[in-house]
Amino acid sequence: MTLYAIIRVRGTIDVPPNVEATLRMLRLTRKFTAVIYPKSESVEGMLKVVKDWVTWGEISKDVLKELILERGRLQGNRKVNEETLKGITGMGIDELVDSLLSGKLVWHKLGPRVKPVFRLHPPKGGFKGSIKKPFSSNGELGYRGTEINNLLRKMI
Repeated sequence: MTLYAIIRVRGTIDVPPNVEATLRMLRLTRKFTAVIYPKSESVEGMLKVVKDWVTWGEISKDVLKELILERGRLQGNRKVNEETLKGITGMGIDELVDSLLSGKLVWHKLGPRVKPVFRLHPPKGGFKGSIKKPFSSNGELGYRGTEINNLLRKMI
């Protein structure tokens, strides 16, 4: 199963109401926040609506592990570490990443203690293209495939 990493690139000004509602459903209420969702028809439909505000692609195993350990948070803004993950899920970080990628677990359904959103830094070195153009036209928006891993590494 494919796991999408979705990053909000553009801000909150002049967003149409239907796009704003869809971004809220995806839990992307702020700029430079990321979520991970398994690929499904409903997620693909929501991504078509918000394609001019977000970028997304397939996340790799090592980047997912790095994202969870560096940017994962619990309630009270505490960092996620191996012991807390073992207490919540009963498995280590490598097993958790494998089960997320295989679709056995979903990150936002791990429980109320785990925050479903990852807050990121702006990318080191800046964006290479415009945040108003699609990725296929030398921009930053829309589907970018496995290139999302390079952007995530710059933002973690």
